[in-house]
Amino acid sequence: MKLSKEELKELQDLNTEFSKKKMQIGEIEVQKSFIISEINQIKLQFAQNEKKLIEKYGKDSVINLQTGEVQQK
Repeated sequence: MKLSKEELKELQDLNTEFSKKKMQIGEIEVQKSFIISEINQIKLQFAQNEKKLIEKYGKDSVINLQTGEVQQK
């Protein structure tokens, strides 16, 4: 007994599509990993800048990120 050509083609097409979707998920996970790494770098840079600004303006200062104005709490 053997599948018809149509049945075989349908199964092969579904299998191909399934494999493509798994690949896409893998690519998304790699992108996610890179983005998380970039976020961690930004957080590190932010912490370094924050430390410099605390030294310059004091730890009770509040910076308006829209205007750059520095005020005390």
